[in-house]
Amino acid sequence: MHCPLCHSNNRAKFPTELMIHFSGLKHIDNPAVLAFPTVSVCLDCGFSGFTTTETELRVLRNGIAAAAAA
Repeated sequence: MHCPLCHSNNRAKFPTELMIHFSGLKHIDNPAVLAFPTVSVCLDCGFSGFTTTETELRVLRNGIAAAAAA
């Protein structure tokens, strides 16, 4: 798969762990979401990307919905 930014084929995948924080004061009581995606990095230009799992998406959606309802 080529890089969407520079079209290079020089990409590598790396296991990661991310802590996704909700921004703004309205989310101050929402805990961060811990995710473990595999990140694809272009080794030529540095463009990076990952896909969030359905489980993590559900937690993110529920956190935003809870803050909007408050």
